[in-house]
Amino acid sequence: MLDTSTKNTDEIRGRLSVWLAKKKLAHRPLGFDYQGVETLQIRSEDWLSIAVALYVYGFNYLRSQCAYDVAPGGLLASVYHFTKVQDDADQPEEVCIKVFVSRQNPQIPSIFWIWKSADFQERESYDMLGITHESHPRLKRILMPDSWIGWPLRKDYIVPDFYELQDAY
Repeated sequence: MLDTSTKNTDEIRGRLSVWLAKKKLAHRPLGFDYQGVETLQIRSEDWLSIAVALYVYGFNYLRSQCAYDVAPGGLLASVYHFTKVQDDADQPEEVCIKVFVSRQNPQIPSIFWIWKSADFQERESYDMLGITHESHPRLKRILMPDSWIGWPLRKDYIVPDFYELQDAY
């Protein structure tokens, strides 16, 4: 799934991808977004070692973590945006990481222990899409009631026929 041997790989490789390749860390370059931010795909089983490498490389700020359902019945994606914040830099370096997992076993290692700001963001991904962030210290629902059944942002989610307004008044 992360084959980097295609002929177009050199055209979409950024600075971080080259650095990770030199360290023999598995990843797949996905090119650059509309703002020129390098985007990489990482396998779930490689995510924790890559996350540590990103921190060592200098990405000291987790700007955001979100998740989405790629297609009904298909993969789920967890997306991370990191920034390398330095006092002497005119333009901070940024990277976008995408981790795709199956909806049958959506498990991704938590990066809470590296970036504490992942706490509520990983909980929201769990609550809305059912992505389990392994080793997260308090992975539980954050937006939906604990009794809620299902994952509301999945494209194959069936909306209940009723809603109970428990705390409306």
